[in-house]
Amino acid sequence: MARPSDDRPLDLDAAYEVQRALVSLRTARGERVVGVKLGFTSREKARQMGVDDVIIGSLTDAMRVVDGDAVPAGRGIHPRVEPEIAFLLGPGIADPDSEASAAIAAVAPALEVIDSRYRDFRFDLGDVIADDASASAFAIGPWRAADAAATLANRAVALELGGRQAQVGSTAAILGDPLRAIPAAQRLARRRGLELREGMVLLAGAATAAVPAPARGSVAAEVAGLGRVSVRVDEEETR
Repeated sequence: MARPSDDRPLDLDAAYEVQRALVSLRTARGERVVGVKLGFTSREKARQMGVDDVIIGSLTDAMRVVDGDAVPAGRGIHPRVEPEIAFLLGPGIADPDSEASAAIAAVAPALEVIDSRYRDFRFDLGDVIADDASASAFAIGPWRAADAAATLANRAVALELGGRQAQVGSTAAILGDPLRAIPAAQRLARRRGLELREGMVLLAGAATAAVPAPARGSVAAEVAGLGRVSVRVDEEETR
């Protein structure tokens, strides 16, 4: 579809209002909001977009794919995949003055599938916020104890397509340290009226550039010392 900004740029307030309406349509058809995601946590991507702050979007249960399960090949418009860090939020998330580590119950490697309803994946800041920060699907690997998050600042990350390395990077690409995603999410959630509660998931941001999802085959992300997560893309519907 054409971008809203082709007619008139959306300011941040208007863009988040559209996002809320979009998520409300999802919940009206029975989906549950199970977490949030951050975008533009990479300095390079933020510089490309000309922004100086991260953005936030909502994740629903319909977006979640079980680790190792299948994603239908026809799902989405022009999906891309990226490796991430996922946090399972703990009771401390409700206290904006708590240490980031107190807001985490567990940590895991994750894959996010981003997709855009806009032609050629081209958009400005208001467009992508309105489109729920390009949220489409996500998978989370085995959870590790929260104390593993204390040493996440510079872990090697690899993204594999069909068993071959497609991207390499570091968790340092996520705000310099993925733990910084916690206060960033708290701040944005308060400002934009999103709920953060114990048991929700936070996708902290991409550790490498996103790459087009394959038409078939495996997609995996591995974070050194943390673990691995994978999905497969085929013509079968996810069971």
